[in-house]
Amino acid sequence: MVRWLNVMAVVALLGSAVYAYRTKYETIFYAEQIVKLKNQNQREREAIAVMQAEWAHLTRPTRIQSLSDQHLDLKQLTVDQIVQVTDLPDQPPRQDSIAKKLELLGLGDMTSTPRDARNAAAATTPGIRTRQER
Repeated sequence: MVRWLNVMAVVALLGSAVYAYRTKYETIFYAEQIVKLKNQNQREREAIAVMQAEWAHLTRPTRIQSLSDQHLDLKQLTVDQIVQVTDLPDQPPRQDSIAKKLELLGLGDMTSTPRDARNAAAATTPGIRTRQER
């Protein structure tokens, strides 16, 4: 009985040692992964900073002005190009193209609806009141 107890104690000791070493190496592995991710994060931040600096360099107003002078052939604004609001022509009236097509087809006239027919019938028949009369 004592021998079985000793054997069980040794097995439990070996099991706990294996568990401790496995936990230790998993912890080391995850710590290395965290360090790698932190380094990658820092590299990404540095790359973003470089790109922001490049963007600031490319969008300098003096650079854009020199490029526009080189490639756009813009001329200076003259006084005769400036107009008053009263000099502008009136806006043309809005036209409904669908209504114009319907008129050309002869469908632009007002049509009667069932409610109009009911009201007309009620007006000719004595004793029947429409909703408006109620």
